[in-house]
Amino acid sequence: MVKNNFDNMNIVIVGHVDHGKSTIIGRLLADTNSLPEGKLEQVKETCRRNAKPFEYAFLLDALKEEQAQGITIDAARVFFKTPKRKYIIIDAPGHIEFLKNMVTGAARAEAALLVIDAHEGVMENSKRHGYLLSMLGIKQVVVLVNKMDLIDYSQARYEQIAAEYKAFLSEIGLEANSFIPVSGFMGDLVAAASDKMPWYQGETVLEKLDLLDNKKEAQNQVFRMPVQGVYKFTAGGDDRRIVAGTIDSGRVKVGDEVAFYPSGKKSRVKSIERFNGPEPDEDLAGSATGFTLEEQVYLTRGELACITGEAKPEVSTRIKTKLFWLGKKDLNKDRRYHIKIGTQKAAAELDEVITVLDASTLATATRQYVQRHEVAEVIFNLGKEIALDKAENLIETSRFVLVDNYEISGGGIVVDTLEDGHNRPGEKLSGIKAGWSGSAVTREERAVRFAQKQMLILISGKRDIEKKNLAGYLERGLFIEGRVVYNLDLGADDAIKDRAAFWGKVAEASNILLNAGNIVITTSDDLGHRDLNIINSLIGVQDTKLVWIGEKDDHNMPIDLHIDENETTESMYLQVKKMLADAKAVLL
Repeated sequence: MVKNNFDNMNIVIVGHVDHGKSTIIGRLLADTNSLPEGKLEQVKETCRRNAKPFEYAFLLDALKEEQAQGITIDAARVFFKTPKRKYIIIDAPGHIEFLKNMVTGAARAEAALLVIDAHEGVMENSKRHGYLLSMLGIKQVVVLVNKMDLIDYSQARYEQIAAEYKAFLSEIGLEANSFIPVSGFMGDLVAAASDKMPWYQGETVLEKLDLLDNKKEAQNQVFRMPVQGVYKFTAGGDDRRIVAGTIDSGRVKVGDEVAFYPSGKKSRVKSIERFNGPEPDEDLAGSATGFTLEEQVYLTRGELACITGEAKPEVSTRIKTKLFWLGKKDLNKDRRYHIKIGTQKAAAELDEVITVLDASTLATATRQYVQRHEVAEVIFNLGKEIALDKAENLIETSRFVLVDNYEISGGGIVVDTLEDGHNRPGEKLSGIKAGWSGSAVTREERAVRFAQKQMLILISGKRDIEKKNLAGYLERGLFIEGRVVYNLDLGADDAIKDRAAFWGKVAEASNILLNAGNIVITTSDDLGHRDLNIINSLIGVQDTKLVWIGEKDDHNMPIDLHIDENETTESMYLQVKKMLADAKAVLL
């Protein structure tokens, strides 16, 4: 059993520009003795040499651009600790131009400190930040009314700001855990009590942080781990293939059967790996981990690892979302976007704008575009299936960002998955299997008789690349060598109107041929994830090999053999034969 690592907590701190976030963080670092040795003295000496008064905010001014403009432009991570736990504070930008950095910075936070200047009061950005926190599913929000020293520690002004902001939060379904009057500059009620505000009887910021709930509850939720990558080691005879990622929720143990979505591939955890350390038998939410599998399956970055028997994630190509738009150009139906959820990435097209909301005034509008800094409920059609959870079920795997022309231009949560008009692999198409009758001879018995393992070879590539010649050449060559083989010619792809139903029928015919012990060959132009998922769900990943000829657009396709289109047919034939031999389907 691994040591429980939920002494850690991620906190995001947000607020309008110049409302004092960096000063409060500097205070927390200094007053908890969390700074590197000599750092505080070094910064004070730099200020003295430059005839500049010392400020605690200078402790965070690491970027030259920040020092020049006086604004935080990126989400910086700082660390401090109390006797109860260790904290990671994510300093998210407050300037309106850098709200997108705040979205990415807040994505993994468990709680938030929201700073409001007591002198300036509630600003539009204060409201936008509150709405963003609500959309990102951050329920624990502590509001700090800062710079109380500038208003002579006025209780009336504090109560006015607290009442105004509390009313706004209630309109968006968010309730602050508390409102704390502080002075980051003077240190009042940040890490220590203050005799300047005897009318306040609550906790200091540090005490309140220790009272918040951390991710210890996440380990008891369903297991979710976005696959970051699969790493293979070869030195010294090491043949491990480690599936790596960060566990969003739940726990995983050696022996657990894991399923990967959207592909539906399954295997069992053989070991949990540690770099230069003993192998634990379990790992928990929040851990960056890796594990090996008993039966090797082809996986790529973007799969969502789950445990069979637990609630499954949603798999869809059509989603309803709530988002905050930050792009320079309007979100509209004429542009093409990419959506990122965890480690998954897919093309996204705007299908419908349900409603548009001004995040600061809460006024609504109905139109089919979303302008900068507006909040909207919209529907997207995706270029391929992705795996996720609805926000109401698991917020960590419902959060996404939208990319427009290589820039993060929006972010939000998935509130629902919608029927896309196509059959879902393994659900509606599962009726195909219902009509099959068991044979008196098993596949294994036929494999022994024919000295080969049944296998479906899918040959795909760009439309203008000739694939049928290879299929025919491969069928003839394997037949001459004594193999039981059949080329299932599907005709022209451009005549297919319903690809889901078509591939369901292909899977049905292929299964009959595979049950008879055949190596089955078929071709398709531009085979997609949806097509492959249908095949895999009805036939099985272990009995399917994907051969791709020529250039590939989607580098996440689980291709078993990639062949240059300029190679000779004989060279292609030999490469396919070697692939079959490596899979122990035939003997060379």
